[in-house]
Formats: sequence, structure tokens, C-alpha cells
Amino acid sequence: MDLYSRIDADIKAAMLAKDKLRLQALRGIKKEFIEGKTAPGNNGELSDEAAMKILVKMAKQRRESARIYTEQNRPELAETELAECAVIEEYLPKAMSAEELESALKEIISEVGADKPSDMGKVMGVATKRLAGRADGKAISATVRQLLQ
Repeated sequence: MDLYSRIDADIKAAMLAKDKLRLQALRGIKKEFIEGKTAPGNNGELSDEAAMKILVKMAKQRRESARIYTEQNRPELAETELAECAVIEEYLPKAMSAEELESALKEIISEVGADKPSDMGKVMGVATKRLAGRADGKAISATVRQLLQ
């Protein structure tokens, strides 16, 4: 079952369970998926890879919104954003630990043949594609910078 179908089935389950928060988050995901399908250049299809990118972006947006709400002393709104983020993260692959990330990046560095800080761009291009959804871009960048020094 592809991700789009899975979201559809989970929307129905959330409706039956009358879980408003989960339903709201799932409908938001479906909306983004539909926009991704109908975007110029797409032929009405949404690959799982493109869907993962959308989910990563949505989770990041929710975390950032929650941080802003917390700073503005609006804990009820921050709580809602974090709850939606948790629903979105259910569909993302398990995040890599720091050790797993470092080992994967060492492998990529040896594949690319990078050995100095100026090679960071080559490594980042491969790493961001290969580790999409499993590691944050900032964490990848910081680890690559550390490994190439």
C-alpha cells in the first residue's frame, strides 16, 4: 500500500474513532499530497519519495510553529502543533542516531572521494538525497563539516 492510500485509510479510521486532532493532521497531509500530485511538472502521480519530502517539510513546519508559540506564551497552540507533528512523524522512517548518521556519512564521503572541507558540496548533494526523512539537514551538515576537517 502506498503512502497516499495509507493516509486515506487512516483518515477513515480517525473519522470512525472521532479523533479530531488526528483527523485534522491527516487531512492536512492529504491536502499537501493532492497539491503535490497536481503541481506543474507532475503527471498526477506522487512517488513515495516525493511524499516523504512533503512529510519532512510538514513536520519541520509544525516544530517551528510550536517553538514560536512557546516563545509567545501560547502553550495550548504549541501543544496542538506538537500533537500534529507526532501524527506526521508516524509516517516518516525512524530517525537515525548520531552514530548511524556518522557511519552513513563516512561511507558517502569515501564513495564521493571527499577529503577536504571544500568537498562538502559533493557530499551534501548525495547525503541529503540518500538520508532524506531519516536525518535533519542541519545534523547532516554539521556532521559532514566535522568529518571533513
